[in-house]
Amino acid sequence: MSLLSELKTVMEGLDIPVETGVFKDTAPDRYTVLTPITDALSLFADNTPQHEIQEVRVSVYDKSNYTTLKNTLTRAFLAADITVTDRRYIGHEDDTGYYHYAIDVAKLYQWED
Repeated sequence: MSLLSELKTVMEGLDIPVETGVFKDTAPDRYTVLTPITDALSLFADNTPQHEIQEVRVSVYDKSNYTTLKNTLTRAFLAADITVTDRRYIGHEDDTGYYHYAIDVAKLYQWED
């Protein structure tokens, strides 16, 4: 299991599009983009990794009330046992009309080969 796949599952349950590339048609009024930030191994005294910490930035783009979407996503992530490490307003994109908000999340996984 990976954090990216868990986040996609959460988004699907909320009916929020996750975009990964260039839009072929008109972009929806709200969507998210998932960007991996780190993929670190936790070490112990014997230098053998036991856990992997995965971090992802969830960029939220919304043409209306991004605050409602931000809070909905935060609650959904916490309910899915995903840690929210940062939330910040990035700005308004005047050329597209989107408000851009970022939510950084992390989760610890058992490390597997």
